[in-house]
Amino acid sequence: MAEYDLWKVFPRMPKKVVIGDITVRDGFQHEEKFISTEAKIYYAEQIIFAGCRHIELTNLGNPYIMPQFRDAEEVLAYFRGERFKKRCAKRGINPDDITFTCVTIREKAVDRAIELHQRGIGPDRLIMMVSTDEQHHYANSGTTLPEYWKEAERCIKKCSDVGIKMCGTVSTIWGSPISGATELKEAVEFTKRWFEIGAHDVEHADHDGSASPPDVYRYFSMILDEIPNPDVHIAHFHETKRIGSASVLAALQAGITHFEGTLGGIGGQPANFLDDRPVPGTGEYYYKDERYVGLICLEDLLVMVDEMGIEHGYDVDKVLWLGKMMEKTLKRRLRSEAVVNGRTEKQGHPEFARPGLAERKKKLGEKDGQKIPDGWAKEPKVPESIISP
Repeated sequence: MAEYDLWKVFPRMPKKVVIGDITVRDGFQHEEKFISTEAKIYYAEQIIFAGCRHIELTNLGNPYIMPQFRDAEEVLAYFRGERFKKRCAKRGINPDDITFTCVTIREKAVDRAIELHQRGIGPDRLIMMVSTDEQHHYANSGTTLPEYWKEAERCIKKCSDVGIKMCGTVSTIWGSPISGATELKEAVEFTKRWFEIGAHDVEHADHDGSASPPDVYRYFSMILDEIPNPDVHIAHFHETKRIGSASVLAALQAGITHFEGTLGGIGGQPANFLDDRPVPGTGEYYYKDERYVGLICLEDLLVMVDEMGIEHGYDVDKVLWLGKMMEKTLKRRLRSEAVVNGRTEKQGHPEFARPGLAERKKKLGEKDGQKIPDGWAKEPKVPESIISP
């Protein structure tokens, strides 16, 4: 007899998860128009009010390369300011419970984060990034892997000295848009390297949607066999083949508890065009069609784990509303299906019922709620030839 309890089949699968939001950083970095500072602050603040406690606010790299984040200091200053604290207090939220993260691919950006920290507006946590495919890594950072590891080691020491956490990202785990597939065991080794040099946690990233559910399950099982503390691992999935939700389920079944997504599934490679002009970004796009790139939709992810009965801490309806507002901000239909169709309603939609069912059953002499004809056996019997051909 099959086991019907999913948690008995997958004993590592959590009953509670932590879901971070990366809309205003990873989501907006792909947009080819400048998103106003006011909009960035609005969406970040509202997603916090909806339950988010781990949020990426901006990128502290060179704004010449990514001018979408030329307002980084202004955004950070708001979330360290009195207005935000007062608005949190009205809602019973302790700002100290929120982790504000910034991306800092290179050491100059880390130095900038430390300087902002000393001014009282810096982030709590930074992100640096390696790829198992060195060509992909070089495209992102302009360094070889050995020289970057040494740079990351210096940066972690600097951050540790001032009380900033460092998250190390491992990318191209399941494949690279430049060099193709890499070995999963390389990503396991890179994860260990991050912790060896002092990283607080590791983001395991599928940056081009290469992941498939069986390999996601295999990889995260390997990771948790080696480093079984689920609190130090974050799953980061991009969506290019419409199987991202299956990959999330596979990660859950392996025992992963920390995930992240963006409203509408927006995001992707940094834009190389902004408003009316080309900008450097990270070079030429390595995708064929921008309609089919992005991240896991926060809305759909929340609906899925909510309907699985997994605790997550969000007001799902508030997030769905924010997803609708994001479509207005970006002036296009985004990728969340839950924003359109909502959550599964257990009570259904009686207003769509065809009139006359009760009268027809009465006319036929059927009882209310009767679903099989009179005279049929109470329990159906399947022919033996079907059961055992």
